[in-house]
Formats: sequence, structure tokens, C-alpha cells
Amino acid sequence: MTRCVEATPFELGAPPALSRSTVDRQEPLRDDTAHLGELWREGRLVVVDPKGRAPARERPGAVGLEFRSAAEFAPEFDPATAVFLGEQDGAGFWAVRTDQEHPDWPELRFGGHLLDDTGAGLLTTAVGLLNWHEHSRFCAVCGARTEAARAGWARVCTGCGREEYPRTDPAVICLVHDDDGVNGSRVVLARQPSWPPRRYSVLAGFVEVGESLEATVRREVAEEVGISVRAVRYLGSQPWPFPRSLMVGFAAVTDRDAPLHPAAGEIEDARWFTRDEVRAAMHHPTSSDLRLPMGSSIAWRMLESWVAAS
Repeated sequence: MTRCVEATPFELGAPPALSRSTVDRQEPLRDDTAHLGELWREGRLVVVDPKGRAPARERPGAVGLEFRSAAEFAPEFDPATAVFLGEQDGAGFWAVRTDQEHPDWPELRFGGHLLDDTGAGLLTTAVGLLNWHEHSRFCAVCGARTEAARAGWARVCTGCGREEYPRTDPAVICLVHDDDGVNGSRVVLARQPSWPPRRYSVLAGFVEVGESLEATVRREVAEEVGISVRAVRYLGSQPWPFPRSLMVGFAAVTDRDAPLHPAAGEIEDARWFTRDEVRAAMHHPTSSDLRLPMGSSIAWRMLESWVAAS
């Protein structure tokens, strides 16, 4: 007798590329100057250029970051020039910015999915922290200059003493599929006018003040493509430090024949795509008319997981 296996709502098949990490952030150490000094002497530096690129080399099965010696960079740790990323197996990790661009280094936005778990976590944190420091040099209250503190995890105003910490801006990203079965047979993808030709992705938008994540999903989908959704459910999240977003992933359902009405000026085009069309774009990108999001994005992981579902 053949046993019928009932379909279940799809989930992410693996963590999003930039959500992977192995290094302990060690928050209590950020005020322990003595221990930080000890870690610095044997510390490893992640050097990041203005485009979010860092030196890396290919290793069996993945790409790993190449680290510089902290002691060779400077005799002592200075939070004005380096930020503490965490500790692993007794080794401290830090990040510094170089003003020189290195086009031959892999960029986090486009190559983060190629990095190993340790490298992905370190570079994602490094890019986010260093971007925040560069945009937080002056106090939002009195306008005086700020200085880095707490091993690079805070800035203190030199005028009024106000402390400021890294900001994260939440944004939702939602895979909307039709109601043909549990996981649908088609998905809504849209494109912005500034994207490369034929590039389509799932829908996304920032959370507004006084708004829940689920309410943001319903509002953004309605605004961008003119449809209402139901059964909004959480899938996973991923930091996206360009400059400081947290992408919170959801799935939602809409009517099978819902007409799409792209928002003028924001969405150039929106279409229904079948599972086979998305699968073909993933596995045979050069022969497909559809270009999908980059592998380092949570959008890729969401689409990959939906394609694998029945």
C-alpha cells in the first residue's frame, strides 16, 4: 500500500548566505581593555576597502578570508582605527578600513555566498560596523564630533557625552505565491527600473514607524504590485549591511489569477513566473530570459527553497 505524503509549507533549505557565522562576538570583552590588548598581540585583521571588499583565497570547498597580523598593523589596539569582531578558539578578530580600492578582492554583496561560514560572518559584521562609523562622525543632538568606544561598538559625543550605537533598519522581503496547492505553482517577481536588464526578484520594503512586520508585508505588496495577500508567515532573516539593513523574510499567498499592477515610478514590471521558469533561471542562467538575485541575498535562498518544494 502506497502511503500518501501530504505537502507542507516550504521553509528555507539552508541559512541565508550572510547569516552564517562561527565567531563569538564576546560582547562582555568590549570594555575589557586588558584582555583586548592580549588578543590584539596575536589578533587577525580583516582589511576592508571602500567597496566592501576583503582579501580572500580559495580553499577546498569554499573561499576563506586572508587575515593580516594585528601586531604588524599597530603595536596596540586603538578603537579609532579598528573594530573588534569577536573571538574564536582563543584568537581575536578585528576589522580595519583601507582607503585604497582593490578590484581584485571579492565584494561581500556579490561574493558573500562563496565565503566559508567564518568568513561570511566576519565580513558581514565588518562591513556593517565600518559603514556605521563612517556615517556617524558627528552627534545628532549637538553636532560635535564623536569618537569610537567599546572596541568599536559605540561612539561617544565629545560635546554632550551622548552615546550612540550601531543602527539596524528592518526591511521585509516576501515571496508571494499563488494558492495552487500548499506552495503554489507560480510566484510573483518584479523589477526596479535601475536594475540590470531581465533582473527580477521577490518584493521588499522598509518597515515604517508604528508598523508590525506582517503589516509591512501586506502594505508593501499592495503598494508595489496591487494585490492583497494572506497566510503571511516568517521564513528567516539576513543582515544586509548596505548600509545597515536587516532583511526579514516572509512567504505569503494570493489568489491564483490575481492581476498585477506595478507601482508607477517604483516597479518597472511585475510578472507571474512558474516553478519551472525559476528553476531554469537558477540552473541555466545563460540560456534563460530571467535573471535572478545574486546568491548572497536572502531572496536567492527563498526562491531556491520554493523551487525545491512541491
